[in-house]
Amino acid sequence: MPPQDQAELWMQLRDRMKVDWNEMTLQEKKAAWWIAFGPHGPRAESPPGEWGQVWFYTGIGVAVSAVLFLGIHSFARPPPRTMTKEWQEATNEYLKEEQVNPIYGISSEGYKGKGYVQSKSAKAQGISLESEDDI
Repeated sequence: MPPQDQAELWMQLRDRMKVDWNEMTLQEKKAAWWIAFGPHGPRAESPPGEWGQVWFYTGIGVAVSAVLFLGIHSFARPPPRTMTKEWQEATNEYLKEEQVNPIYGISSEGYKGKGYVQSKSAKAQGISLESEDDI
């Protein structure tokens, strides 16, 4: 039905719905219900294959993100030499000597934590330390 005819029919039906609904015919009641609650506009069903497209484009987005991440990550510099296990162990020793955080931290009596050690050794990371004096 052309849009102009639809609009005209809707206007007639809107005027007809202003009267007592007991005076309306069954066909007019059905048409009013369909206009108010029918499967059109926001209540329309999605077209077939829409979810397939959603999954496809989502997969493309994830793949592009992964390629970008790996590409950028491959050109990144190695971690700094301060992020090696040896450097962090030396930091622990320095902090113990200086009595840093003596109440509940690394310099406290009976401390059993790792301190500031959180990384792998330099050999495991492939980092060469320039000299032993740096540690």
